[in-house]
Amino acid sequence: MVGLRIHQGKTSVNQHAPLNQQVSVAIAPSSRKYNEGYMPGFGNDFETEALEGALPVGQNSPQRCPYGLYAEQLSGSPFTAPRSANERSWLYRMRPSVRHIGQFVRIDYPLWRSAPDRARSPLPLGPLRWDPTPIPTTPDIDFLSGLRTMTTAGDVCAQTGFAAHTYAVTRSMGDDYFYNADGELLIVPEIGRLRFFTEMGVIDIGPGEIAVIPRGVKFKVLVLDGPGRGYVCENYGAKLTCPERGPIGANCLANRRDFLTPVAAYEDRDGVACRIIVKWCGEFHAAELDHSPLDVVAWHGNYAPYKYNLRHFSPVGPILKDHADPSIFTVLTSPSETQGTANIDFVLFPPRWLVVEDSFRPPWYHLNIMSEFMGLIEGVYDAKPEGFLPGGMSLHNCMLPHGPDADAFYRASAAHLEPEKLTNTLAFMFETRFPQQVTTYAAELPTLQASYPNVWKGLRRHFDPARVSGTAISVLSTWLTL
Repeated sequence: MVGLRIHQGKTSVNQHAPLNQQVSVAIAPSSRKYNEGYMPGFGNDFETEALEGALPVGQNSPQRCPYGLYAEQLSGSPFTAPRSANERSWLYRMRPSVRHIGQFVRIDYPLWRSAPDRARSPLPLGPLRWDPTPIPTTPDIDFLSGLRTMTTAGDVCAQTGFAAHTYAVTRSMGDDYFYNADGELLIVPEIGRLRFFTEMGVIDIGPGEIAVIPRGVKFKVLVLDGPGRGYVCENYGAKLTCPERGPIGANCLANRRDFLTPVAAYEDRDGVACRIIVKWCGEFHAAELDHSPLDVVAWHGNYAPYKYNLRHFSPVGPILKDHADPSIFTVLTSPSETQGTANIDFVLFPPRWLVVEDSFRPPWYHLNIMSEFMGLIEGVYDAKPEGFLPGGMSLHNCMLPHGPDADAFYRASAAHLEPEKLTNTLAFMFETRFPQQVTTYAAELPTLQASYPNVWKGLRRHFDPARVSGTAISVLSTWLTL
């Protein structure tokens, strides 16, 4: 007969076993300090309860739920989707969501646009770049009113494509709540910390982190350390997921254990004037409530919001020669019906080592079927060392040439190549298969750099049929001294 002595946790102990037959067992805590309040993993079947016993055992929808709660399913995929792609969660809440709506009235957020945006941009075709937009000094701008659409792509009603937004926020949402029926939101802070109080738990993020709020999940945004500024990708298409690694194998890139989903949390607020706002097919609708809709006491499933620390990204890259394709830096992808062609890729350019030999180390010059919207969270982007600032943006659309500016080209071409660590950098890209249409708001911003195409004007002709490879470096070195 064996007894157990437990250092942590609960279990039954055989008090009658002889002492020489007792076994000392150490049980791990449920979470580590860095992820306290969250459950690690990506796409897991989670379960969490804010009140012990609130989750039914062995079934989803009992005749009478514990604590007088209602059972409600939130489906992020069709019922008949393959099990590997089927996404749903069961929520146990004070009121079903039919009580979290009312007589809707149409409201307007005129600078939040959806695809296809019928307002034609006055800008001619070409590469575009913007300086950071100053944060307003007025104290009454919440996350919804502070969101501005820069580009749209695809069709919101066909559930394809996306929109790229910026946000600037100076106050919390208070008694307003929101959910997006058009798509999921990927939020990338650049300044300030925000709290996303969702119906499935609380997510806090700041610069260097991202949050993803699935389609249909209710939430409000609180300012923790403000004001705040950042970027938002509104994904109309297939839900974001981790990309396949292929020959890379089982590790690196964004490891699933580093994604964090919040534990259950709820508001018990009755008799207060609240408002639920819904975005549906590009339009906004609001209804008055007398209670908070964030009333989920427990839930289980695999359709839930999450956060990710971008500094946990484990990049891979070339270790002998040439610059690899930027797809090796994909954090999350929204696949399309065409294999290998993304509805959206979220791509990160983090600090990393450059070690290739006898190679041009910055990104090469390029024309691409995909369209690229870039932002900078901190530091400097190596292909554009001047003029691309944290909080700024650039757009290189489908089949428009782009690449390093003249200064980056000549410096990289003349550099003495030794192992070099890129630090002080954190850039990202929203890349899509669809051409991105610039909104009127973005086209008329005073931060638009009208002279941006001039960054390539310093690229000279160096072709000389009488000169073979190996002698050009001295010519380029001479050019740098001019």
